[in-house]
Amino acid sequence: MTLDRSSNKATQRGKRDQMNRRGKAVDWPASSPLASSSPEETEELPLRPKYLRDIIGRSAECEALKILVDAARKRSESVDHILFHGPPGLGKTTFAQVVANEMGSSVRMTSGPAITRQGDLAAILTGLQDGDVLFIDEIHRLNRGVEEVLYPAMEDFRLDIVVGKGPSAKALRLTLAPFTLIGATTRVGLLSSPLRDRFGFVQRLDYFADSALVDIVKRVGLLMGVTITDDAAREIALRSRGTARIAQRLFKRVRDYAQVIRPNGQIDVVTAREALDRLGVDAMGLDELDRRILGTVIEKFEGGPVGLSTVAAAVSEELDTIAEVYEPFLIQKGLLKRTPRGRVATKAAYRHLKIDFPGTIGQERLGV
Repeated sequence: MTLDRSSNKATQRGKRDQMNRRGKAVDWPASSPLASSSPEETEELPLRPKYLRDIIGRSAECEALKILVDAARKRSESVDHILFHGPPGLGKTTFAQVVANEMGSSVRMTSGPAITRQGDLAAILTGLQDGDVLFIDEIHRLNRGVEEVLYPAMEDFRLDIVVGKGPSAKALRLTLAPFTLIGATTRVGLLSSPLRDRFGFVQRLDYFADSALVDIVKRVGLLMGVTITDDAAREIALRSRGTARIAQRLFKRVRDYAQVIRPNGQIDVVTAREALDRLGVDAMGLDELDRRILGTVIEKFEGGPVGLSTVAAAVSEELDTIAEVYEPFLIQKGLLKRTPRGRVATKAAYRHLKIDFPGTIGQERLGV
């Protein structure tokens, strides 16, 4: 049975209202500060770029997206489905809102764990208007049953659902307005191949360069009306772990410190260093847990090799947290390395923690 979209308008509105009451997804204009999936993101939204020309440090990605958006505009079509993947805090949500702004459409935001049933997804999809953007964060955590319903929606803009149970069950086919699905994930390897292959544009977002983070910090200072010197902006950028979200967070804490300690509230390099040192963020961007992990490997396990689960137990932290948040940064900085037998602290880790490095025999054992 095929149902025309207009014949189900009242039903769709009821589903949409029900979804909004449940907090599954809320439909706001892309530029609205309320188009956020969490209170934490709501605070960051005024600082987010609104258009591609405003994005810093992503020239290659912006160029590719501009071609995608301009081509869709010329054809009067919705933008092809997009998948962003990479570490957290690198702009996946920002890009989703920017694409919606560039197309002059609305964005609906939700997350994979929030869509628990097929009916939840149906209520969201039937509430989309022509050209709208649906952003699903942590899309790799979608329920497999929900994911199956998403396939025809992405390919043919139709929704096949079953109403009722047993002999009285009926298969309904709903026609959807053309929309753009933008998925974001920090673990692209957990996405099923059928879902990943249905995205027409797949883009990995890497860590920001230090120069880009300096510009981001200065832009945040300008938007917030805070005076910051170039050296202070660089100091914050160097301690931001290559992540824009962390750079913004550190800037806010440095701003607080400057407003309390400095009479004029201006942020210079001395103020930035004092504030960041008080926060426990060192010159390389390592925080207290980073140093505990390295110190545990060096002091308790003689520099390694040691299994990550053992390290997690020794520092009283979840294994997944260390594996996904802390270890990648330590490896990127050359402080920790993976071996077939476990994790090993490098010579740079000893030097950073000001611990004497083992002699020649120790170097051969550690493989560094």
